[in-house]
Amino acid sequence: MNKQFEVLKKSRELVLKKIEGLSSEQLHKIPEGFKNNIAWNVAHLVVTQQLLHYKLSGLNCLASDELIEKYRKGTFPTKVFTEEEFDEVKDLLIGLPDTLKEDFEAGIFTSYTTYETSTGFVLDSIESAIAFNNLHEGIHLGNIMALTKLV
Repeated sequence: MNKQFEVLKKSRELVLKKIEGLSSEQLHKIPEGFKNNIAWNVAHLVVTQQLLHYKLSGLNCLASDELIEKYRKGTFPTKVFTEEEFDEVKDLLIGLPDTLKEDFEAGIFTSYTTYETSTGFVLDSIESAIAFNNLHEGIHLGNIMALTKLV
């Protein structure tokens, strides 16, 4: 499992590196042909990881209910983050992989509610959820890379 945790951490470092130096306007711009923006993608990564790993394990998420409701699957950008709010999202983005690893090693993931993703993968354990989340993160890293070229 250590490689899965390394992949998650590295993916998130790449996201932060890719968005470094972008203005609030660039982070929130929705280019033609897209349904969301860079800021939404970053918050969505935080939220999805929490839902797939913690909520489906019957545990409390470490992101706020408000963030979860605004950035879960099926949502679209509805607000502009303040610089302070987006810094908090970035802190979660970079810090939560370490928390996940610690919680996994502590054995807190004792049950899991089977879930079929929109891509057809069936998640039936925390291990499968961690592996799938890394695929999901890669998809959104690609979206962020595309968006940065257009903003």
